[in-house]
Amino acid sequence: MWFAGPVRRIPDAGRPAAHRLGFDLKPGMRVGLFGGSFNPAHEGHAHVAETAMTRLGLDRVIWLVSPQNPLKTSRPDSLEARMAGARRFASGPRMIVSDIETRLGVRYTIDLVRILKARFPGVKFVWVMGGDSLASFHKWRGWNEILNGVPIAVVARPGSQLRGGLAPAALRFAAARRPAAAARRLADMDAPAWAYLPARLSHSSSTTIRALKAPRGHL
Repeated sequence: MWFAGPVRRIPDAGRPAAHRLGFDLKPGMRVGLFGGSFNPAHEGHAHVAETAMTRLGLDRVIWLVSPQNPLKTSRPDSLEARMAGARRFASGPRMIVSDIETRLGVRYTIDLVRILKARFPGVKFVWVMGGDSLASFHKWRGWNEILNGVPIAVVARPGSQLRGGLAPAALRFAAARRPAAAARRLADMDAPAWAYLPARLSHSSSTTIRALKAPRGHL
């Protein structure tokens, strides 16, 4: 879904399933886009989504369950299993779990953002990410265009307070950083605009959970 390379121009129509997105958005709505493989979903993801919902004053947060991270060779659990896992943590009617990337046939965030902005004019989108993702954001395909296309909210994750401020994307767009106190106005701001939101820390991680589930090797 995420990473570096030339930006590919794609038609907005996508695949036939693109006409059945599974959700509807109205002009003026403030909508957080929260992407990831969620392999598996955990409390840390819920913490990021709920913090963004509350601090940004969002009408919806859409969990975008990616079919596959292009930079990872290992295959994730099935999309169905990861969707079901995300639904267990996406609490409340304003949280939407979506497989829209699969429906649209896109792999990269920049393509998805471009399509959603064209499909839902007047909706105020904000890209939501955990602070641990900011450190590698400059590796995402079209990351400059993403930052110039939608405001971004970065929610604190363990260790990200130290890494986030030194991330290449944070340094490149330092002038576009907005104070956390202005978070509730972020969705109304013109891009580029991003804010780092300090919050309570959840130490859950997909990597740790997968390691605990993996069979032990022979001693």
